[in-house]
Amino acid sequence: MQQRIGRPSPVRQALEYDLVELVRLRALLFADLGGDFFHPAPAEDDWLDALAVVLRKQLTDDAVRILVVDGDPGGGLAACGIGTIEQRLPGPHLRNGRIGHVIGVVTDPAHRRRGHSRSIMRGLLDWFEDSDVARVDLYASAEGEGLYRELGFTDHPDPSLYWRP
Repeated sequence: MQQRIGRPSPVRQALEYDLVELVRLRALLFADLGGDFFHPAPAEDDWLDALAVVLRKQLTDDAVRILVVDGDPGGGLAACGIGTIEQRLPGPHLRNGRIGHVIGVVTDPAHRRRGHSRSIMRGLLDWFEDSDVARVDLYASAEGEGLYRELGFTDHPDPSLYWRP
């Protein structure tokens, strides 16, 4: 499926009044993900309250950038994306130790295929570059992988592993 041709999506930084919509879109992100890691999803929605608390703090954190695209007037947000910067120890392949992370880009189904994710990613990548980040990591969904590869993301040479206590 091709992206619709049109003007680039206007991207802005999220503000506190976007909080309810940010939580809605983050919940949508997890509802759309598949695989054993995400399913079956827990029946409780208590994580949404914790998410709202953390997002409220992150809206003013210099190491976090939350970008959004507005939907139709009065219709909430069309899309959002979150980037974070982590300070790690410098090394020969990470001279300043600054690593960026893309923490989920999600578009409301009614607003997909309009370039919103691409616009958000370009905004995040510009922010990472301006912030002197040495590398940007992300986990891609099957739907988003093509976009990320077009933007220059490649396979990480290290295996991705996780552990849950």
